[in-house]
Amino acid sequence: MSSICPNCKKNSDLSVDNKFRPFCSEKCKLIDFGAWASEKFQIPGAKEGDNESL
Repeated sequence: MSSICPNCKKNSDLSVDNKFRPFCSEKCKLIDFGAWASEKFQIPGAKEGDNESL
């Protein structure tokens, strides 16, 4: 089964044989990890100091 790599948009193998899935390569996986680590990507949530209850 194949899909599109979320990083480079090339075909990516989604089988258990691809240890980098859903990415096509280790390079694309590390680029994505770096974006999360540098806070380029963020999960929306309450901002620090908000007094809203959940």
